[in-house]
Order: sequence, then structure tokens, then C-alpha cells
Amino acid sequence: MTSGIDVRHYDHHHAAELRPLLLDVYAEVYAQVASTDPFAGVDRFAQGLDGWSRRPGWTCTVGYDQGQAVGYAYGAPLPEGASWWRGLLTEVPDDVVAETGVRTYALSELMVRTPWRKTGVARQLHDVLLAARTEERATLLVDQEHPKVHALYESWGWRTLGDLRPRIPDAPLFHAMLLDLPQS
Repeated sequence: MTSGIDVRHYDHHHAAELRPLLLDVYAEVYAQVASTDPFAGVDRFAQGLDGWSRRPGWTCTVGYDQGQAVGYAYGAPLPEGASWWRGLLTEVPDDVVAETGVRTYALSELMVRTPWRKTGVARQLHDVLLAARTEERATLLVDQEHPKVHALYESWGWRTLGDLRPRIPDAPLFHAMLLDLPQS
């Protein structure tokens, strides 16, 4: 783990005040890809952020180095009958994707600014975000164009469930991944 990084935990009550910071970090991290990929645009991301941060149970961790934001992670529990799995292209048993509203936490975003990459900050943000979760598992989506990111999550204990393409315009093909969460 990286020393000197102050990781702060937030919930939906802080979403409005965090929004500008989260958008600024996103715009920096995705500047290059957003210039050519409509799915990565800041406006589309802002819509997604607003939707996620209004969900009950939304939480966010932000890492700071001497007061400067270095990255963040956020997500929320999947509601009963969640649309999350509707783009799943891999056949799995129905009980695997049945959501109760308290079963699965969806890690929606995890990003770290360039100077702090490969320092353990991503893992730190990830671990702090998931540490207090009461759900039995977590899920996330990894763009299939990023095999190194997929391998990183596998090294953290995530396993691939299958291929998924969200029903969002211009969405790429993702690996849907699951992680069993420790039960307290």
C-alpha cells in the first residue's frame, strides 16, 4: 500500500459537493480517449455519475496526497431486478444474476491520476470502498480493450462471469466480474 495517501470515505450526502472534483479527475484521466470515443465523453460520464450518486447506498472513496485528489472509486448496491445484467451475453444460471437489493455492490468507477498510478493507490481506494460493505459480493465491468486492467482485478481476487454490453449508446464490450465480499 502507498503511504502518505489520505483516503476519505463519502456517501450520497456528499455527492453534490464532490461532483466537480470527480468530473475534473475524470476529464483529466480520460482526456485522450474522450476525444475519439463518444462513450468516454465527460457529459455522458456526468449523467452516469448523477444517476449513480442518487442511488441509495452510494459510497465513494477519494484519495488525497497533501490535499490534492489523486483518484477515487465509487459504487452502489444493485436494486432488486437491476438492469445491470440485461446486457449479459454469456449464459449463466438465473440465480447468479437475481438481485435482491442487498446482494450485490456494483463498483462503478475506479480511477487514478497518472502520477499516482502503479503506486498501490488504486488498490487502496478499492479496498477502503469495499471494506465496510454488507453485501455478499461486488461486481464491476472491465472494458475488454484493457486486458491489463482485467488481469489486475483478477490478481485482487475478482473472477470473470462473462461478456456484457450495457444497453447504452456506444457502449463497449465488457467483462462482467464478481468478487465475494467477506461476511462480518
